[in-house]
Amino acid sequence: MITADRHRARALQRFRTGDVVFHNVTRSAAVMVLIILVGIIVTLVGGSWLALSTFGFEFLTSQNWNPVTEKFGAAAPIYGTVVTAFIAMVIGIPVSIGIAVFLTEICPVSLRRPIGTAIELLAGIPSIIYGIWGLFVLAPFLQQFAQPFVIDLFAGVQGLSALFAGPPYGIGMFTAGLILAIMVMPFITSITRDIFETVPAVLKEAAYAIGCTRWEVVRRVVLPYTRVGVIGGIMLGLGRALGETMAVTFVIGNAHRISTSIIAPGTTISASIANEFTEAVGDLYTSALISLGLILFVITFIVLSAARLMLLRLEQKTGS
Repeated sequence: MITADRHRARALQRFRTGDVVFHNVTRSAAVMVLIILVGIIVTLVGGSWLALSTFGFEFLTSQNWNPVTEKFGAAAPIYGTVVTAFIAMVIGIPVSIGIAVFLTEICPVSLRRPIGTAIELLAGIPSIIYGIWGLFVLAPFLQQFAQPFVIDLFAGVQGLSALFAGPPYGIGMFTAGLILAIMVMPFITSITRDIFETVPAVLKEAAYAIGCTRWEVVRRVVLPYTRVGVIGGIMLGLGRALGETMAVTFVIGNAHRISTSIIAPGTTISASIANEFTEAVGDLYTSALISLGLILFVITFIVLSAARLMLLRLEQKTGS
């Protein structure tokens, strides 16, 4: 009897020890993430302090970028980052959701796996491959066919003529946005497809039973049921579009100026850092580039925080 009690006590002690170890390991992992995040913030703020204290608020509003005279402004990279990400989302979101709807509601069962696998493989292609393809295939095509057609089409239309003005270089902000759209589509499509598959079949069958068409089932049943997850997938794609570097660097033209035309060359924050960091001479030049990194960090943080807040409000509204 005494031996059995000892075995039981030892077993309970092992369970308690295991729980304590598991608790401390997981807590250490969570704390480590916070430490890394704080370390990144401190490094960025410390490195960018010289440029921010030298130029002040003008650093955010000026598009002057001259390493020779050491005059720097982040307006052009910020503008290019926002515009290219916006173009990517305008093109990528409807196409991605359309593919997900096709795969879950319309596509024959035998084709769902091959098409889904092909889309997932697109997500695994390195960004530099997208950049090379964009520079040598997409940009020449746009330069010879698409951009001259669009420029002539909107030449006399007020507003649109400025949006599509200038010579057809092929490279530019629209080309970068198009490349980004292609790059974010596999992420948004995969997440959206997986979320669409969680919709209970009984809900769709009930809608079909009362005479709804397939489009009405998607619009009134599938999308409302999965909207929180769909928005989360879109935000994940937006985060990648904001921070993508190599593919954008190949096709955006790397020009530090703000143009109303989306087919004109421009630059983004990540492209500017990638292009110039190894050539930066002097503390002020290096600090200006680190300041761009801090600004990108802040933009991404604001976007993801806004997305999280929106998801929280949707969850509260639906009572989930």
